[in-house]
Amino acid sequence: METDVRQYLAANHDRYLAELIEFASIPSVSTDAAYQAGMETAARWVADQLATAGVANVQILPTARHPIVYGDWLGAHGAPTILVYGHYDVQPPDPLDQWQSPPFTPVVRNGRLYGRGVSDDKGPMFIALKVAEAYLATQGALPVNVKFLFEGEEEIGSPSLEAFIDANRERLQADFALSADGAMWRIDEPSITVASRGMMGLEFSLTTAGKDLHSGRHGGAVPNALHAMAELVATLHTPAGRVAVEGFYEDVAELTPEERASLVALPFDEAGYLAQTGAERTLGEPGYTTLERLWARPTLEVNGMWGGYQGPGSKTVIPHVAHAKITCRLVANQQPATIAARVMEHLEHHTPPGARLAIHRDRHDALPYQIPGDHPGLRTARAVLAGVYGQEALQVRMGGTLPVSELFLRLLGIYTVFFSFSTADEDFHAPNEFFRIHRLHEGLAAWANYWARLASA
Repeated sequence: METDVRQYLAANHDRYLAELIEFASIPSVSTDAAYQAGMETAARWVADQLATAGVANVQILPTARHPIVYGDWLGAHGAPTILVYGHYDVQPPDPLDQWQSPPFTPVVRNGRLYGRGVSDDKGPMFIALKVAEAYLATQGALPVNVKFLFEGEEEIGSPSLEAFIDANRERLQADFALSADGAMWRIDEPSITVASRGMMGLEFSLTTAGKDLHSGRHGGAVPNALHAMAELVATLHTPAGRVAVEGFYEDVAELTPEERASLVALPFDEAGYLAQTGAERTLGEPGYTTLERLWARPTLEVNGMWGGYQGPGSKTVIPHVAHAKITCRLVANQQPATIAARVMEHLEHHTPPGARLAIHRDRHDALPYQIPGDHPGLRTARAVLAGVYGQEALQVRMGGTLPVSELFLRLLGIYTVFFSFSTADEDFHAPNEFFRIHRLHEGLAAWANYWARLASA
């Protein structure tokens, strides 16, 4: 059986690449209403792929924003049931002038497919679609029961997902979730993510006058909103890089000596990391290694700050309003609402004289997540990756956030195994995002083996 599936996957390599290019050509940007048509087209494309593969009960289910695509195949009596997760929405392509090729016209260069969303998450979730197709085309059945859930809001924090899961608990029940989202750490070593950080986000504005003012007539006499914003933002951290918000670290679960030792034991080249990022030095909370700060310590980052004139040339005004967006990555025991309250209190207390503060909470919240080391889905992943790559997979943490893992655990009582074949260096969320084509084929082989091995276990 496995031979037939492997042969089918190998025989269709070229078709798969062409179909992935077609999928990635759809501009499914969830955060911008201008891309609504692309969101609808992408949802239909995914549903058509499931139906064509032979998956049953394929539906496009509405939510408050973008639809969820669902399908299932439940004919493997006595076998485990897994909930396959992925997302068809992508990040905005901006800044467009930094792309070497148009973001929604995917192109192949040097063994890589370049385009927005090819790595996060269209390439990895496409793998699950094609493995289902291969099994149903060659065997007429899947080795395990599979429920597919592909959402269109992951890139905006999955705001509709909690209500959807809560309303569909029976439909979504499974032994565990297998996520096509969540990249491997590095390209030269297989890895499995066993923990991720949570998230809290907010936006705030400072107003210093009733309108923009002429910088010649009023300069030196009235507050400048951008100056006030820079002053306020500067209070969020100490010069050494520690978050200066009172109580920010109060609930943090400290790493055990064993956990710190396991991170130290991981192969990590700090010079290579700096070369990858283009940064000149690392910076952050004193007393912790770079990996600890990346994976196991909380952060507060300014994601955007703007105001005043931003067009070509100059415009001599004093801006009367300035804006900023921040997000915090959270670790075990930290609650988004608690951190939000502490950050807002800090902003209120440190607002410069002559400025009025307004805060908007976007509810871009998620709790931290960690899977037990002996979870059967994790054991299967380790065995499969060892077979594909000929070496044991590293167990790593994720500095980013995948809200779905915490939602599945809290609402369905199931853990999520991250089994993505994108890699952290593939510039997702940035210009020139790419997906290595060999990872597409490695992922197809691994997902097919995963389902077969899970069934036999």
